[in-house]
Amino acid sequence: MFDEDDDDDYEFDDDDYEFDDDEYYFDDEDDELDYFEIEEMVKEMPLYKKGLEIQEVVNALAGLMPEEDEYLQFMKDEMVYDAGLLTVKIISAEMSELYDVKMEAATFIRKAARDLMVIHHSFEMFDFKEVEYFKIVRDLVEEYRLLFIDWVTGFDKWDYVIDRWGLFNPPGVTPFDKDPDEDIPWSEEDWF
Repeated sequence: MFDEDDDDDYEFDDDDYEFDDDEYYFDDEDDELDYFEIEEMVKEMPLYKKGLEIQEVVNALAGLMPEEDEYLQFMKDEMVYDAGLLTVKIISAEMSELYDVKMEAATFIRKAARDLMVIHHSFEMFDFKEVEYFKIVRDLVEEYRLLFIDWVTGFDKWDYVIDRWGLFNPPGVTPFDKDPDEDIPWSEEDWF
């Protein structure tokens, strides 16, 4: 066991361990799209483009907020953040093929869009003078919602890992289901 007054019990010698970075990275360029290719594909999606449009309008509205009102500044920051999630989370969802990962990103998007739909009430409450411009944001978010439904409907429900928390499983899959991959013979030697 450890000696109470012996400092060398906690020494770690880097030379005792070898770590090969290459063995932990999947590098098969033929089978995998890289981040930049996926990002370029996403930027062509109507949903992404509508998200950018919402961001532009929200940023223009944010420029109308009086700097001296700290409540409005706080809400402005929240609004700009939510508008940013409408595009960023699409990219993160498209980086994965797994249903549960895509649904998790979609949940963040949905919450951000819903927050943008109702934030005008807070701005009204704090006497923001140009609150009528939020109708533009609401209309754009409604258009975004319809594109969002099409996007989520296109997720591959058969490409999943069971979500043991039960939130993001495809229809018919429960957190208590047996993982079908457990029946597949697997050997570490076959992969490494």
